[in-house]
Amino acid sequence: MPLAYLFDLDGTLYTDSGAIPGGVELLRELKRRRVPFRCVTNTTSKPRVRLLERLRGYGYEVEADDILTPLRVGVAIARARRHRVVAPFVSEATLVDLEELELVGGTSGSGGRDASPASSRPTAIILGDLGERWTYSLLQEAFDDLMAGAELIALSRDRYFKKGDNLALDAGPFVAALEYATGQQATVAGKPSPEFFRAAVASLGLAPDLDTREIVMVGDDLWSDVQGAQRAGYQGWLVRTGKYREGKLKESGVTPNRVLASVAEVGALSGSVE
Repeated sequence: MPLAYLFDLDGTLYTDSGAIPGGVELLRELKRRRVPFRCVTNTTSKPRVRLLERLRGYGYEVEADDILTPLRVGVAIARARRHRVVAPFVSEATLVDLEELELVGGTSGSGGRDASPASSRPTAIILGDLGERWTYSLLQEAFDDLMAGAELIALSRDRYFKKGDNLALDAGPFVAALEYATGQQATVAGKPSPEFFRAAVASLGLAPDLDTREIVMVGDDLWSDVQGAQRAGYQGWLVRTGKYREGKLKESGVTPNRVLASVAEVGALSGSVE
């Protein structure tokens, strides 16, 4: 039985239709057995409190500290690199999770680079999923900030996510566009960044000398969840729910440690979950 689990949210623990069958019972049983876990997500369009509300609304018995988002890691990266003023390119709803930083331009609603004195211009931009909120002018503003020397902190490199019955563009294509235009490589705060996985595992309080291969990431994304976890030294288990596509698995070159019908099968592999 693995020592600990990391669970993706959308597409793994729930979809737009509700909780994945068996998921609520699985997390309840893991808590009963005191098997540590974290819910880790690349969702950047909703603040952590909204994610907590959604999980609880589906019946999951979780606390705020059970959830790790790229926004929290992005703030930590910005502070560690002494970025005091940043330009956020994230949903307005998630600005509350960036309140430790001074926000200017972008989607912050507080002026732009031309309206701010040089001392208050951003030294970094934090970029997440804006969906249909993206405009040419916002991309141009981000490009101008980067060309003026700001650092690019990307909350996600995910290519797409499941939206209803279709797949929708995620933050990754916009990150790639800005990297291509500026020649700057983004620092990634979310999955598949090894730092994100290590931050999640560190929050579990496990012994420092444990075998990292006994920690499992369970998700529906081949690259961010499975490959990202494996490159960080953990197992990556793929579920056939959410954005899973059989053809993508065959052509991806990624080999999950396990492929499961859904998160409910985790319980069967870890001992019965009633």
